[in-house]
Amino acid sequence: MAKNIVLEKSLQFSLKIISFGYEFQRLNKEYILSKQVIRSGTSIGANIHEAQGAISKPDFNNKMHISLKESKETLYWLKLMSLSDFKSKEKQIDLLIKDCLELNHILTAILIKSKSQG
Repeated sequence: MAKNIVLEKSLQFSLKIISFGYEFQRLNKEYILSKQVIRSGTSIGANIHEAQGAISKPDFNNKMHISLKESKETLYWLKLMSLSDFKSKEKQIDLLIKDCLELNHILTAILIKSKSQG
């Protein structure tokens, strides 16, 4: 069975975002932004995984679209953290932004292909 790249990347991203979020909380004693980025960042993969059991093409597209929206929200929180006073993790944030943008592009391509196939 072939590897599903988006499943694997979203799972790895979730693990990174959890680790980052908890480390961010520990170092900065900040809980609002870090909880938001953990919620949205892990929701990407959760919805991608849920889409694998979709009962119809519209159901699949809906779950993947939710994943894309969560990816965009995660980018927002990461950028906000990067621009805030919490500069200690800027390099790590930049890598997470890169990973999140990659997921965003993959999800966009999947949705375009899925919608073009009817």
